[in-house]
Amino acid sequence: MTTTLITGANKGLGKEAARQLIAAGHTVYIGSRDADRGRATAEELGGRFVQLDVTDDASVAAAIARIEADGGLDVLINNAGIGLLALNGPEALQVFDTNAVSVVRVTEAALPLLQKSDNPVIVNVSSALGSFWAVTNPERPAFSYPAIVYGASKAAVSMLTLQYAKQYPNIKINAAEPGYTNTDFGGGSNEGAQPVEVGAKVIAEMALIGKDGPTGTFHEEGGELGW
Repeated sequence: MTTTLITGANKGLGKEAARQLIAAGHTVYIGSRDADRGRATAEELGGRFVQLDVTDDASVAAAIARIEADGGLDVLINNAGIGLLALNGPEALQVFDTNAVSVVRVTEAALPLLQKSDNPVIVNVSSALGSFWAVTNPERPAFSYPAIVYGASKAAVSMLTLQYAKQYPNIKINAAEPGYTNTDFGGGSNEGAQPVEVGAKVIAEMALIGKDGPTGTFHEEGGELGW
């Protein structure tokens, strides 16, 4: 049995990725800062709830200790994130803490468990808005979308993915770009946005890779994405 932890999994892409992975046979921990929403989601999907605030070291440590006590961890999906205009210091710090620093916080806490897995995998949910290739390519939507601090935070996620993949070659560590998806994060009713089932597919696919799967890559639906 493969055990997976998804941060920010009580709604949106995290919830749908959990649904898809549970359907694929994973035991999924629904990491959620909001206990009521997290429990409700876990009950709805058939997952396990664990209280987890990715911006709080004690919360992260307690969540990982709970998962360790239950038997261990094979897959970590760093999904939690926020989007703010963030053109001021306090909001920029909040965005970077939630979107990028949390990847370090949760990954470091989870590494001892992942190192014991027969097929350890980490998926970092990033964005084309953090891809230097995409934001400089006039043919890509990210070229025309202003996301100064959010994009920078996701570029940091991409670099963290590469650096961790180099440091831990025994763990498959990749970034995933879900695309423009109709979730609460994006407003919930964005014209032209794809269904959440489509956006979560690449996240689930990267979580399901085997021992011969890629590492240190950035994937979107349909293939690799340039950094």
